[in-house]
Amino acid sequence: MRKLDKSPIINIMIRKIYHIVRTARPRQWLKNFSIFAAPFFAGTLLDGEVFLWSIRAFAAFCAVSSGAYFLNDVIDAPKDRLHPIKKNRAIASGDLSPVVALIISFLLISSSIIYSFIFLEDFFSVMLIVYVVIQLSYSFYFRNVIILDSLIVATGFIIRVFAGGFASRTSISSWLILTTIGISMLLAFGKRRSEKTILAKFSGDSKETQTRKTLRHYPDTLLDSMISMSSAYTILTYSLFTFMVSPSEVSGVLADFLPVVLKTPKLMMLTIPLVIYGIARYLYVIYEKEEGESPERVLLSDGPLLVTVLIWASITAFITFFLPGL
Repeated sequence: MRKLDKSPIINIMIRKIYHIVRTARPRQWLKNFSIFAAPFFAGTLLDGEVFLWSIRAFAAFCAVSSGAYFLNDVIDAPKDRLHPIKKNRAIASGDLSPVVALIISFLLISSSIIYSFIFLEDFFSVMLIVYVVIQLSYSFYFRNVIILDSLIVATGFIIRVFAGGFASRTSISSWLILTTIGISMLLAFGKRRSEKTILAKFSGDSKETQTRKTLRHYPDTLLDSMISMSSAYTILTYSLFTFMVSPSEVSGVLADFLPVVLKTPKLMMLTIPLVIYGIARYLYVIYEKEEGESPERVLLSDGPLLVTVLIWASITAFITFFLPGL
């Protein structure tokens, strides 16, 4: 008997796996790094147990957020087919069955919640459930309510920060939460602004109103005002946050080289110019480059913004973890 050619079957399986991974949106997992915010700024992230708890929380949130993306794509498939970019999503294009997507969504969400109840704090598990409920409410209702749709998206970042604090047993600074609110609103309203720009460029007003009803109710002036307000709010709250969390004094070898006036510096305030530049660069990406619909894509593709974030993270880590030991 002639042997069955397995290569077409293997190719089909590879394509299915590719579409499943693409729908899971691993690039979106960048948002889940906010899980580490509370222990990072508290200087406890490198502690053995805290680091382990934070990694577990990160993994759980990656699974549950990917599960939410599968469900969201199933719900949005009819409208995604009218979108110039989203029509290429696996479910909208027919490359992935909605039934398979729903099964994967259920498995990811349920397994992550069960995992969190077994290996993490109960409060973290509650936050995970709250996140799922908010995502469901967004997919079925709030995505069609102007302003609230953006605020619901922003709430996801705040939930992640609180969840990271619960998972790592770390107290969360009020100023950190306020800064997170500002950044999340900037990203959410910036995303809406970019969506309008992209749809107007590729589709025109007719399909714009069909793919997302709320976009036709968002005047450009309203979005520009909210983006401007969120930018100023973020810079202000972050500046106050750095003042509050900076080491109260410099001791050890480093103190011998500093003048008296710098014995009690607020060194975290050195990162404020980086944040100002990062926000300004993000606004440039939105308005001049006409991008920003996907903040994580902007971060990875825009060189100056990525370098700024890396420099900020390096300086902050040095001040938080290494400076006290000098």
